[in-house]
Amino acid sequence: MSDDFQLESEPCVKFNARSGQVSKRKAVRGVVDLYTDGACCPNPGQGGWAFVLVGGSKRTEASGACLMQTTNNRMELTAAIEGLKRLKWPCVVRLFTDSAYLGEGLEWLRKWKDSGWRTGKRKTPVRNRDLWEKLDGYRQMHNITYHHVKAHSGHHYNELCDKLAEEAAANAMMTVNFQPPPNKKRRPKRKRQS
Repeated sequence: MSDDFQLESEPCVKFNARSGQVSKRKAVRGVVDLYTDGACCPNPGQGGWAFVLVGGSKRTEASGACLMQTTNNRMELTAAIEGLKRLKWPCVVRLFTDSAYLGEGLEWLRKWKDSGWRTGKRKTPVRNRDLWEKLDGYRQMHNITYHHVKAHSGHHYNELCDKLAEEAAANAMMTVNFQPPPNKKRRPKRKRQS
């Protein structure tokens, strides 16, 4: 399957009637559902992410792992970024996730940027800023709406993402924790003297 997820549609031009300008932002070409999940066991530890993209009759899924120390929240963000990265054209993206951190963060992005990437009242630096900035770039390209899915509630694509992310995290743990046996040189056996 191709890395790019492309929906068939007719190209169109966005025209701003107020300013009389043609928009520099590409016209939206379709509606896709993006299901995401991240996993990290232990948290922090090695992690995994997964997404499923569904648009029209097309569906694609992917997962991956982080072998370095990471957190569940970073894996949740990575899943969304990796899914959005596959979209070739600007789309209406309905993002389904069980992560309140990801969903609420999408709503807070503008405030964080306006405040110099500081949180509300405490004015502490926003955690995972590097990933939020990447996500913000995709948010500017796509029209993203957040839909919360209750974890482990039997939702088919959410359960699939959960399974793929958990498998990726487990594989990462096995890779990191695998230690080949030491390369011992065998000494030649000594002959006994009689």
